Amino acid sequence: MSWEENVRKVVPYVPGEQPKIRNIIKLNTNENPYSPSPLVYKAYQETDLDDYRKYPDPTCSELVDSIAEFYGVKKENVFVGVGSDDVLSMAFLTFFNSDKPILFPDITYSFYDVWADLYRIPYKQIPLKDDFSIDPLDYYVENGGVVIANPNAPTGVKLPLSDIEDIIRNNKNVVVIIDEAYVDFGAESALSLIDKYDNLLVVRTYSKSRSLAGLRIGYAFGCEKLIKYLLDAKFSFNSYTMNMPSLKLGAAAMKDKEYFEETVAKVVATREKFKVSLRELGFEFADSATNFVFARHPQKPGKEIFEYLRSNGIIVRRFDKPRISEYLRISIGTDEEMDKLVSTLKEYL
Repeated sequence: MSWEENVRKVVPYVPGEQPKIRNIIKLNTNENPYSPSPLVYKAYQETDLDDYRKYPDPTCSELVDSIAEFYGVKKENVFVGVGSDDVLSMAFLTFFNSDKPILFPDITYSFYDVWADLYRIPYKQIPLKDDFSIDPLDYYVENGGVVIANPNAPTGVKLPLSDIEDIIRNNKNVVVIIDEAYVDFGAESALSLIDKYDNLLVVRTYSKSRSLAGLRIGYAFGCEKLIKYLLDAKFSFNSYTMNMPSLKLGAAAMKDKEYFEETVAKVVATREKFKVSLRELGFEFADSATNFVFARHPQKPGKEIFEYLRSNGIIVRRFDKPRISEYLRISIGTDEEMDKLVSTLKEYL
């Protein structure tokens, strides 16, 4: 018998490439092309490095309070973690403990099945329709929990709030997680439903619309009881998950509503302009409500386009998986970056 027989083996999640080289156009991991809020810079400059010799606040009160104030909820309705990945992972560990399978789409954020395998959670992947939309009826079956990304990734397709509520209403005996990493770019949030349904957890991130992917800040909303269960699991796992810079700078970012709305509007405007250009080039895609477009060209192989763009200093994302291998997920950059991408595609085509 070998010690390896007792190893918890999983196929890991593969994150998007973070290239070390400079002078490239990086459109592969959906980061925000604009700098963080000026209030973040101010808070950074005012940081006392001597504070770092002490542990951070385990309750994350400054960050939690700023999030609660911005969204008009009680602090007892807020949970924070090291990026939404940490929040989601803790939610999987906390809420999905039955012998019934949890449900999520077959084409969605590819970390969901990794967490399910890691925590030995049974799961079933529900096929999206041909247009990449979700049929809520597919989730009206017995299960151990439901996870829906809205808008979905990598497809960019949003689900109306009425359909989200139908899914929650038909799954009152399990926890329903709505992953809203991209909601600020064009979908309606389920946050308004947390007082109505005690089985709802709404998960958000600072990595997309708040330009702070490098700080790793995620957060979630739910009823007080749901958040209490999450906190119990967190403090049983690691009391000091959030570092001091993330707590301080994250709170500062949440105070700048005007800058947040301005940069989101710029990304959305660039996305809409880019959609027009893609259609003119013959690309096909479902309408995106995110900060990326998931597109394919009916006459050109996705892998070939991907490699051509890379050879010209432009990196996008391609998933070598069933149903989507011909698609490219293209993050929205600045107008100048997207113009360069379009001109490069024109040269290729």
